[in-house]
Amino acid sequence: MAPVDPTPAPAAPQPNPAGAAGFERVRAALAARGHAHAPRWLDVAARTSQQAADALGVALGQIAKSVVFRRLADDAAVVVIASGDRRIDEQRLAALAGPVGRADAAFVRERTGFAIGGVSPVALAGAPLLFIDRELLRFDAIWAAAGHPNGVFRLTPAELQALTGAPLADVVQQA
Repeated sequence: MAPVDPTPAPAAPQPNPAGAAGFERVRAALAARGHAHAPRWLDVAARTSQQAADALGVALGQIAKSVVFRRLADDAAVVVIASGDRRIDEQRLAALAGPVGRADAAFVRERTGFAIGGVSPVALAGAPLLFIDRELLRFDAIWAAAGHPNGVFRLTPAELQALTGAPLADVVQQA
């Protein structure tokens, strides 16, 4: 008997809700890349990893959160996609990207094209420096933001790497 995947099946594609251009941009990018799972629109906003995990009924670590930093040397955006149950270690990140600081909401929107709480790892505006934390490899299925706090999409860590071209890195605090 094959093991049952407890991850909820993705919903059928839904119409673009008013004001959710980022959601549509992510949907189009995933479709263009032949991704098997269309973005799903949640009934509630999931601006935090915990809210997303609760809405989806999955483990907190299965949420692939996108955390945006500002590189101090040149004001470039640095995006880390990390497991929802881990905290970014800024010293580890700085060893890879150079010294970084926190990014405010205006910087995040300008450099990624998405609002905080909906930053997708795909269809990013510009070309931020991108890293995927290795801790996501603990899971067979993960969920990432789809361009809006109500939007998510399902994928595997390998698909995340293939969709983004981002390297794996060790950039979270030790458990």
